[in-house]
Amino acid sequence: MLGYRRSPRRLPTALTALGLLAASAALQFSAGPAPAHAATAATTHRVLFDNAHAETAGNADWIISTSQPDPLGQNSSPSAEKDWTGALSSWGVALQKTGGYSLKTLPSGSSLAYGGSSATDLSNFDTLVLPEPNTVFTAAEKTAIMNFVKNGGGLFMISDHTGSDRNNDGKDSVQILNDLMSNNSVDSTDPFGFSIDSLNIDSGYPAAIGDSGDPVLHGSFGTVTKSLFANGTTATLKPSDNSAVKGLVYRGGYSGNTGAFFVTSAFGKGRVAFWGDSSPIDDGTGQSGNTLYDGWNDSGATNAALALNATAWLAGSGADSGGGDPGTGSCTAAQLLGDNGFESGDSTWSATSGVITDSTGEKARSGSHYAWLDGNGVATTDTLSQSVTVPAGCGATLSFYLHVDTAETTTATAYDTLKTQVLNSSGTVLSTLATYSNLDAASGYTRRSFDLGAYAGQKITVRFTGTEGSKLQTSFVLDDTALDVG
Repeated sequence: MLGYRRSPRRLPTALTALGLLAASAALQFSAGPAPAHAATAATTHRVLFDNAHAETAGNADWIISTSQPDPLGQNSSPSAEKDWTGALSSWGVALQKTGGYSLKTLPSGSSLAYGGSSATDLSNFDTLVLPEPNTVFTAAEKTAIMNFVKNGGGLFMISDHTGSDRNNDGKDSVQILNDLMSNNSVDSTDPFGFSIDSLNIDSGYPAAIGDSGDPVLHGSFGTVTKSLFANGTTATLKPSDNSAVKGLVYRGGYSGNTGAFFVTSAFGKGRVAFWGDSSPIDDGTGQSGNTLYDGWNDSGATNAALALNATAWLAGSGADSGGGDPGTGSCTAAQLLGDNGFESGDSTWSATSGVITDSTGEKARSGSHYAWLDGNGVATTDTLSQSVTVPAGCGATLSFYLHVDTAETTTATAYDTLKTQVLNSSGTVLSTLATYSNLDAASGYTRRSFDLGAYAGQKITVRFTGTEGSKLQTSFVLDDTALDVG
């Protein structure tokens, strides 16, 4: 409708940002459709143990079997830890004996990948176990891991103390796992809500928190009371970055956000667990020549129950462990955007001056106020944004009503545009959900919607950016926005 063209009304002057650059962790949308996280059979949970990153260097022997990728090649019906060879054989045998798990190992010389055709591609698994990796993950591997979790996978990260560089390449598991979380192409803004501390804690039996409803502490494999420190480290939690993060076991004298020895979290549709020492998973039965410690059967702790319950929870078996149940768990239905109809003016949104208006030059879809970007007939850039936290375990849909009118006469060239985007805490655009232009001009409002479920458990900023050329006007008019979760 061309009758709504405004005369030039302003130079863009930004209001004080009310959260555009707030501390946040956001997920990156893939350029194309992400590989679907394959459905698992009702009684089979598929777990991949990593052995492609020096997990057997030095005295380490973090494998479930020497038969790789399939441990059944060593013994197809194991009943005891020595039926498979490796310091993690007790872990593997215990899962295998339930009849509900399919276990594989990523062999040395391989690479982690997601969305390919290999039998060990992450898309074929529910959970990835990283048992004290000692070589840095490549950029492609970090992208694969993060997208795997974002789309519903479980990630079990096991560290050791700082300085535990078993292959003498200058990197230990603390550095390697922190690098995975802080230096990847998917989300490097504290995606899981914690970082691993550079510590070497000699010994101790840290106690579990008192939470009778937590499925990791009280699962089908038993009740967890204590774990084991035999030279390990802890994590620092940052719930402001990810509200799903939760400490389950703490170093003596610590609680809250510091000294967490065992941690769970959520990322997108997936689940994450962290353990600050490899000794608790060591069953002392590794390959000949390795000096091992039998933490698995240590009578002073309940390490086996903790490892097995966590594996089940990560694979999707069991109830929630705080912060919602990624992908399938309960979620309280809500609409997250403040002042979603713009009736309170600029009190909630961050916007270019004059964008939120009750001007009669355009018409609100409901109420009296709306957001009007561009429409000046001169070179203009207008922005409108708001930061929100999408609860872990929730589906999420962004929607808004858009009306476009223009004085442009072309039917082929997009001279003026409106971008709908998702940003991270540093203001970097992570995803452009859509770009509208003068070519989308039409009478009335049209509802637009986008799936933001991949952002569950994260803080994001939704931003609209209107860019107008120097001649004929195009008005981008928004009303009745919503970010619905449930």
